[in-house]
Amino acid sequence: MELFELQKIVKKRKRVGRGEASGWGKTSGRGAKGEKSRSGGAKGQYFEGGQTPFIRRTVKRGFANIYRIKYEVVNLDTLNNICKDGDVVTKEYLQDKGVVKRRNPLKILGRGNLDKKISVIADAFSDSAKEKIKQAGGSTEELR
Repeated sequence: MELFELQKIVKKRKRVGRGEASGWGKTSGRGAKGEKSRSGGAKGQYFEGGQTPFIRRTVKRGFANIYRIKYEVVNLDTLNNICKDGDVVTKEYLQDKGVVKRRNPLKILGRGNLDKKISVIADAFSDSAKEKIKQAGGSTEELR
């Protein structure tokens, strides 16, 4: 057998409604009567036979603010445990240590105490965190 001897295999499309002899005549493979046998007869996935659908019966409250900034939050007690004196703490530093995982902006909060002199570079700080870092002899730098 040679390559030019091969025949193209083409599956013929199903032509329905072309007489009983075709095998797809009369009801055209749609079964008997009823809503689903008509064109456009299939109802939506959540159609409940005309009663008020569940999605419309349930209460919806509030809204999702699409402009909300979701921060990765790190507290001072965490920084105190993982840092040494003189460290420069950035988002990449915290990702290497496994404290921060996502790409969201970083915010430092003031829970706990800080004994070490570190400089922290983050997107946002709480006022108490800034104050405690400065009291420990460190420095803060805001990126935003």
